[in-house]
Amino acid sequence: MNFFSYRISKILIHILFWTLFIFVSLFYFSDYYWAENPFLQYMSILVIIVYTNDFLLLPFFEKKKWYTLYILLIALISFLATQLYCNAFAQCGCSVVKCLSDYVWQTIVPIIFFSFIWVLFRYLKKKDEVEAIQQKHTEMELKFLKSQINPHVLFNNLNTIYSYSLEKPTHVPELILMLSNNLKHVLYESNATFVSLEKELTFINNYIKFQEIRTEGIKTIKYTQQIDRDDYKIAPLLLITIIENAFKHSVIDSEIDMAIRVENYELKCVCANVFDPAKETTDDKIGLQNLKKRLELIYKDQYELKIETENLYCVTLKLKLT
Repeated sequence: MNFFSYRISKILIHILFWTLFIFVSLFYFSDYYWAENPFLQYMSILVIIVYTNDFLLLPFFEKKKWYTLYILLIALISFLATQLYCNAFAQCGCSVVKCLSDYVWQTIVPIIFFSFIWVLFRYLKKKDEVEAIQQKHTEMELKFLKSQINPHVLFNNLNTIYSYSLEKPTHVPELILMLSNNLKHVLYESNATFVSLEKELTFINNYIKFQEIRTEGIKTIKYTQQIDRDDYKIAPLLLITIIENAFKHSVIDSEIDMAIRVENYELKCVCANVFDPAKETTDDKIGLQNLKKRLELIYKDQYELKIETENLYCVTLKLKLT
């Protein structure tokens, strides 16, 4: 809720309350004529009391945290205002106790009600401010995490192109075209919180094609993909960390099994390979830590990440898509 809607809501609440309050009060004092009604005369003072409390007393005492002093002051104001109403406006000649029992509600009800409204709207504003700060922090953290991923992917692809420009130059045009598409995805499309799953999988497919060319004759790649529809959304550059690790951890003359399946808004990505524990580096651990942070920021309570290292290095990610 923005500032303008807060103001409108607050004004409407004030108008509705005063309308209802005046109606009830006039009904209660039906013995008086409208022109002679002491309550209507007292309204001007009551409005001053209420809005002095709303604009001056409440902000001051809340800032100082002097809650007990504030309650005592409001009690004193209510007592004096009630005595003023009895003796100056109504001139009922009542005792102090009788006056309080009959008329103190006229002063205390608006003060309590509008104090509650003030506290409620202050809480809502503070909550919105905290949420805005958290959202900004989340966006900045996501940008930082993605900035750590993007150069790494680009570096790997450029290494592949460089190698093939020396050994197999005929493959270079195809690799450059795939790299161009991946750069477009990384530089432009990945800035959004969510991207089309179709585009993300195209990015993954291009990366795997790079690796198939790069590891030809060295590693066997088994990659399957099954998607029940093409209109899903996913946070960008999530799966690439898992795919990259499968290649980095795998050993020569081994098989890399990768499968991505999406059905009924649930994505399951499984990567398994024979691995050498000695090949795991600090960068690999940082990559998985970043992946966990992003999953927690974007898909809190909607994902499951499982890493097994007993017989095979196997990473399983289950994700609820939108």
